[in-house]
Formats: sequence, C-alpha cells, structure tokens
Amino acid sequence: VIDAHLDLGGIIFDKKRKLESRIIEKYYLNSFKKSGLNFVVAAVYVESIYIPEMALHVALNQVNDIIEEIEACGDSLMLVRNCDDMDIALNEGKIGIIISLEGADPILNDIDLLSIFYRLGVRGLGLTWSRRNYVADGSYFGDPEEGTRGGLTPFGIQVIKKAEELGLFLDVSHLNDEGFDDLIKYTKKPFIASHSNSRDINPIRRNLNKHQIKALSDRGGVIGVNTYKSIVSLNKDQQNIGHICDHIEHIILESSDNNIGYGFDLCNLLFGSGPNVDVLDNHEESLKITEELLRRGHSEETLKKIIGGNFYRFFKRVL
Repeated sequence: VIDAHLDLGGIIFDKKRKLESRIIEKYYLNSFKKSGLNFVVAAVYVESIYIPEMALHVALNQVNDIIEEIEACGDSLMLVRNCDDMDIALNEGKIGIIISLEGADPILNDIDLLSIFYRLGVRGLGLTWSRRNYVADGSYFGDPEEGTRGGLTPFGIQVIKKAEELGLFLDVSHLNDEGFDDLIKYTKKPFIASHSNSRDINPIRRNLNKHQIKALSDRGGVIGVNTYKSIVSLNKDQQNIGHICDHIEHIILESSDNNIGYGFDLCNLLFGSGPNVDVLDNHEESLKITEELLRRGHSEETLKKIIGGNFYRFFKRVL
C-alpha cells in the first residue's frame, strides 16, 4: 500500500516551529498502520512566503526534520534511498519514507544543489508547485491574469537530465501543459504525476488531460489519484468517495489499470489549512475507496495494482 504524496516536510516544519515534537507519531502513525500503509512519499513543500530567498534554507530544514521524525519513531519507520531499502522495509515490517521535493525552488539556479539533496536522501523531484521558478512554469489552481506561459527553461532541461542521471524520479503534478510537453521531449525514463486527477472529470489545469494520461502511461509512469476536494471536483456535492472513484475509472479507461495509484495529498494539517479540505480525514479512510471500487465490480488483481502495486513497480524500477 503506497501513498505517493503527503506534505510531511511542510507539516513537520510548521509544527516543530510551534514547539511540537514527534509529529508523525502523534498525527499519522496509528492511521498509517490501520490503513496497511507500506510506503509514503514525504514531500518537501516550501510556502510562497519563503520564495525565493529562504527556499533552500527551509527545504534543508524540512529534509532534516523528516529524517529526525523517522528516527524518533524507532522501528516503525525507515528512510528509503534505493530499491534494496524497499525490500528491507517490507521484510522488517517498517513503513518506508521516500523524500521528494515538491517544486525545484530550493535549488534556485544552481544545479549542483540537486546532487546535494540527493546525497541527503531526496529521491524525487516535482519540477514546480503552482508558480514559476527557474525550471518551469506551474499550473495554477484558477485562472489568474498572466502573461505568456512558458515550458521548461534551458536550466530546466539541464535539471531534468541531471535528475535522470542521478536517479531521481520526476513528478509532473503542478507542472503546466507546456512543461509537460517539454518533459516528454527531453526525458527518457518513466515519470509520475504523484497527486493529480483527470481533467475530463474536473476541468481544472491542475489535472491531467487525456493526452497527458496516455503519454505518461506509454512511458511507464503512474498517476496518484488526489483526494483534495477542489481537485476532485469544484461541485461540493461531488467532493466524495464516489467521485474519486470516477477519476480512477476514467484514468483506467484512458490508459490501463497499470498506471493508477494513490497520491492522497492530505492537507488538513498543512499550515492551518483547517478541517475538511480533503475528502478523506486520514489514511485509514482510504479503505472506503477500496470498498467502493470492489462494489463497482473491479477485480482483486486491479485493486492490488491501485492500492500500491503500480507505484511499487515504478519505485523498484527507478530507485
């Protein structure tokens, strides 16, 4: 069972600076265990107020915070750096934490910083959050007044090539359409959309259109279905388990059941965002998605792929 996106870096960073400690143990560990979770991708998320001057400082603090939290949980968690670590986590009954940058803002325009983050244990790179950086333009949640959108910058092309060379997996969630097209052109390895849904079901730019779903699946990537309410639907009556399953079924229709997984993006604890921004209250409630998909007639084989098998195959290949 795998969740390909949780903003653990930002959440821990925020709560530690409010003098809290043992945040994973307090807020997540019990739910992780009840949901049967085996691996979670812990995103390093830097708020816009820290961009650009403090982005590196905050990101380094978050990487350190995540590692300290893993150590504080004793034998329950472990940092995953490679595919052998995934085997160790499963064999020893530990929950594996994979660290990813949600946006390349922390490396600014210094490509050597990418290697430093890799040495510190970071294994994933989301090119943007929903804003512009030195690498590319992000996909906005709404339709702000803006100038001409761009794809990957020359520096961005260097970054994705360096990431593939190092062994970092690339993540297109939050990247705009122009950047997605460039990524297809300039990369060779599979990549993921860790927390994105179908644009046909909810027509916002944060979601993937059918051509992107097809291109990502053709490359051998995986899409993590997002449970953040406004990404599930802009219609409040559709912000529910059933509509999450509609996204899953549509992505399967546009590709196959080999290219869909979970990237819940649970944000209820992120920077005081308040309750009820997510369809799911916690990871344990993800079992309701499984129940609904079974009710709709999906096979046990397909369910095993969705709840983690597809992402497991991807991470074993790229790490």
